Amino acid sequence: MSFNTFGHLFRFTSFGESHGAAIGCVVDGVPPRLPLTEADIQPFLDKRRPGQSKFTTQRSEPDTVEILSGVFEGQTTGTSIALLIRNVDQKSKDYGDIAEKFRPGHADYTYLAKYGIRDYRGGGRSSARETAVRVAAGAIARKIIGSGVTLTGALVEMGGHTVERSRWDDAATHANPFFCPDAEAALAWETHLNTARKNGSSLGGIVEVTARGVPVGLGSPLYAKLDAELASALMSINAVKGVEIGAGFESARFSGEENADEMRMGDDGQPVFLSNHAGGILGGISTGQDITVRIAIKPTSSILTPKKTITRSGDETDIITKGRHDPCVAIRAVPVAEAMVACVLADQLLRHRGQVG
Repeated sequence: MSFNTFGHLFRFTSFGESHGAAIGCVVDGVPPRLPLTEADIQPFLDKRRPGQSKFTTQRSEPDTVEILSGVFEGQTTGTSIALLIRNVDQKSKDYGDIAEKFRPGHADYTYLAKYGIRDYRGGGRSSARETAVRVAAGAIARKIIGSGVTLTGALVEMGGHTVERSRWDDAATHANPFFCPDAEAALAWETHLNTARKNGSSLGGIVEVTARGVPVGLGSPLYAKLDAELASALMSINAVKGVEIGAGFESARFSGEENADEMRMGDDGQPVFLSNHAGGILGGISTGQDITVRIAIKPTSSILTPKKTITRSGDETDIITKGRHDPCVAIRAVPVAEAMVACVLADQLLRHRGQVG
């Protein structure tokens, strides 16, 4: 299987499966002399770690990261950084019943059709378990983009129930199990998700990530547009079925006057935008405004509700997927989306420096 590498100048190659011995990645292109230890990476992995509430999979993985290379005396050396996260709580027997069946909505059929072999234990390589290494790589990317750029991710919709923007509070995302910026909505979501979970079902959601402090000029026409690379990176996350930047699909309903982000001169002699429908990107290049992206995440495909399917031999049957699964995978996608945005920004920043200094 090829295409396990993300990025250009800042790049990482991931490896491992859901029920293998470990997962990990090799991160390349990191400038030397950046301070880096496991303690810089672990907090981001802890945000994504499973088993922290009844609303996520109960698989108990500590997700402890080990730095194997590329760091000496607490600083990056400029060489490749190898990261390892060991799997410690695999229960492969939970998947014995689906070894010969295809889960509807999952990658079982397409993997087997393409490669002629399929690791049915937790989905193998197609499992969201792989996203832990993206979060680890994203922690290193944040070192490159610097503290002047802040990334804030939030779950803004679950199962069709949205947050109230007037109640938005970034601090609230750390005070509930949903990364929800609206404390009232989070309470209501508990009821909705509990109902779905008890019924053996699952819910989808929408994640929003905002990058503040991004400098002007990142991104290049025509085939390295910042928005295009953000969309590609975010679409590569498991279960993502759509990406919006700025006003997104809503902009198709605007008139030209409504959509235009008008400009004036600020007191500091710099341009000021009067709105941000473009989501901080024009012509594929960052404007200096907040970059806002949203991703639509489908409901978890592994559910207890019986669904119609077929076997490898072509027999029609029903399937119930047992085991430990997220009733709403969008919850733990929040830190993953933040990480992928960080990786794109780090890669674009290094390319920008290489071209214009």
